[in-house]
Amino acid sequence: MAIRSNLLAEGVEDIIRSVLDSTDEEVLITNPTAEVIEGLVDVATGFGGDLPTIRLVADEAVLKDVMDDFIIASNAADLVSEGTVSMRTAGEDVENTLFVTPNSVVALVAAGGKVAGLVTDDSDFVATAFDAHRVRWDDAPEFKLRTPPLSRVRETLSEDIGDDTRDDFDAVLSSLTSARGDGNGLDEVTISLLVAARNEVLLYDISKWGEDVGIASKATFSRTKTKLEDLGLIATEKVPIDVGRPRLRLKLGTDQLADADRDDLASVAQELLNG
Repeated sequence: MAIRSNLLAEGVEDIIRSVLDSTDEEVLITNPTAEVIEGLVDVATGFGGDLPTIRLVADEAVLKDVMDDFIIASNAADLVSEGTVSMRTAGEDVENTLFVTPNSVVALVAAGGKVAGLVTDDSDFVATAFDAHRVRWDDAPEFKLRTPPLSRVRETLSEDIGDDTRDDFDAVLSSLTSARGDGNGLDEVTISLLVAARNEVLLYDISKWGEDVGIASKATFSRTKTKLEDLGLIATEKVPIDVGRPRLRLKLGTDQLADADRDDLASVAQELLNG
């Protein structure tokens, strides 16, 4: 089913949803902005029905920046693992973001705080555009997403660490709009350590889980633990073992965090991090 009229919306999500609703075959997305990539992941993750095959060709720097957000990247990884979405990289040789299906071409244009989808369903033009952008897709190198799928993160966290820690992890993620690894906010390693401390998990166990699932290395977990400990957000106590050096049990380092509900843990931690 082609989109037969131009689209006008407050944000890109409505246009993305209209495009995905218009076909059950294939959607080629060319030169998406960061906003479009984020909107696509959000819409596709919550899509109530069968998704078409989505092939995205984006500027590598834009993709890397967007996928630095764990929330977006882990949801995107789920879509990739399901075979719904695939991502490749190419230079910005297309002026606008284009959504190309076998039935229509939609060019995205932003102006005055709104976004429009300019649509054509001319069969000859659409066929030519689809073929051209399919070739562009075929020639583009694959974008390797290093973030693990969120479903796998949640499943292994429950199995390896415990359901309570998994539930705390879910609550923190749902209370955040982003989880970026820029060293200043609540990235995935910081979140993992905080929920582990809330449940008094051993540092060894949470860092081994994090390395095994592909979140970060044990060394990164150790460095982040030291930073959070220096800031007073977490504390540790030594736990003797039969052989070798004692292991460290993580605990929350302040009453503010210890008394916080799981839904408020992220906001309280962010306030403390901001000083």
